Amino acid sequence: MTKRADRALLLRQLPCLFFFLALFVLMPAACCGASPEKQRLLQRLDTLIEHGGYILAGNDAIIAAANENTPFIPASTLKIVTSLGSLHILGQDFRFQTSFYTSAENDLYIKGYGDPFLTSEEILIILQTLAKQGLTTINNIFLDNGAFQLEHSTNGRGDSLNPYDAESSGLAANFNTINFSKHPDGSISSAEPQTPTLPIMLRLGKNLPAGTHRINLTNNQGDILTHTGELFRALQQRAAIPGEGIIAGKVVPEKARLLLSHASSQPLDQVIAGLLRYSNNFIANQLFLTCGAKESGYPATWEKSRNVFRKFLASQGLTEQQIVMVEGSGLSRSNLVTPAALLKILKAFHPYAHLLHTDQGRLIKSGTLTGVYCYAGYFSPAQNSNGFVVLLNQPKNRRDQAVDLLEKISLLP
Repeated sequence: MTKRADRALLLRQLPCLFFFLALFVLMPAACCGASPEKQRLLQRLDTLIEHGGYILAGNDAIIAAANENTPFIPASTLKIVTSLGSLHILGQDFRFQTSFYTSAENDLYIKGYGDPFLTSEEILIILQTLAKQGLTTINNIFLDNGAFQLEHSTNGRGDSLNPYDAESSGLAANFNTINFSKHPDGSISSAEPQTPTLPIMLRLGKNLPAGTHRINLTNNQGDILTHTGELFRALQQRAAIPGEGIIAGKVVPEKARLLLSHASSQPLDQVIAGLLRYSNNFIANQLFLTCGAKESGYPATWEKSRNVFRKFLASQGLTEQQIVMVEGSGLSRSNLVTPAALLKILKAFHPYAHLLHTDQGRLIKSGTLTGVYCYAGYFSPAQNSNGFVVLLNQPKNRRDQAVDLLEKISLLP
């Protein structure tokens, strides 16, 4: 064959050569050298994804991935990031504090530092402790929530009465919610035996239908302190501590005497376990804001916390191109994370993986917003070896099918 003929043949073959070269370059890395069964499962997985990404790892190797470096809205899977950051920034021995002061007039001043587990049960324990320490009378109750001075409401929070929209506060009780039953005759009573029926329940439940309601207290910031004060007053009576007076917000005066610095009965790992188990937005942002105050000083602000978490994520080798946190719960659609970045967080979270909820044998955290359906966790609770992330930002919720396929892939030899 002549040189001219060779060149002509080569020119005819170039389109085919370019096609196969492009196919090789565009093929996901996980497909290269994959078994026929793995290729079949990956093809099925790709049909589920309109806009999203995933990544699966095992034994420090990537088994499968698609769009792993593209940022997506993570919804509540971001709570894993908040949990890991809290453990590093606050320390595993951290417990939330609430300070109690008294005056010569037997007034009680309460200064909160963001404890998300200031529950009815905890408050009764506090009052009993105060009585043992010599507090014989409580007249006026003054509440100081100045440890949190927030520039704005939680980014992404709606105006609904749902508990997931509960606002952050330096001092709030029962996760900043009230739980009551409205009976057919219009009467209202607490829906919890540990919580007395409070005046705020009667007021806020007046226009609601019959049934049991758990609502948040964020539509009127004054209600947050009113509720906390009313709860302390009612449990004061249950603890048989005499006294009466007003309930109001007030900064603790210098002349007030510190009577008790109460450390929460909930250690940090239990706080995080509750956060992850119930996907509680209030707990998540109380932690997020407290981390900022721990590093940058009180009062807590959103900006302080964003800066502190930015530094923490940088210490984990993650950039703002890989992860953006504007709050700690995942409510905001301005939060962004790549599947690869969240997998890196999972690897660092490995020692605390037992704090995740177990579902169908998986240690897992879900994340859901309208058009956002995510999962992150581990397939092997015994070894916690197979970390996985599925972030779907699309109208159709196909995350369960996607995770099922990833688990099958993880079990292939």
